[in-house]
Amino acid sequence: MAIKLYYTTVTASREVKSQQAEMMRILESKSIKFELIDISVGGEVRDEMRNKAGNPAAVPPQLFNDDQYCGNFELFSEAVEADTVEQFL
Repeated sequence: MAIKLYYTTVTASREVKSQQAEMMRILESKSIKFELIDISVGGEVRDEMRNKAGNPAAVPPQLFNDDQYCGNFELFSEAVEADTVEQFL
């Protein structure tokens, strides 16, 4: 299982920053190893995230298991509430 979290270090959105931090905190608290992929390093990384997610308007944070799309913050939050994070990933 290779969990990848697409995020950005360059955003003016407090909501995006908060969502990213919350996802990282929860993954770390559950001892789930994940790789951070910063989409702000170039447009091709952002485009890769959007293509994999199947959504041309997708914004971070987005979670993937290898190249399989798991979901965005809202879907992740639902899995946390239902205590099904491992199945979600």
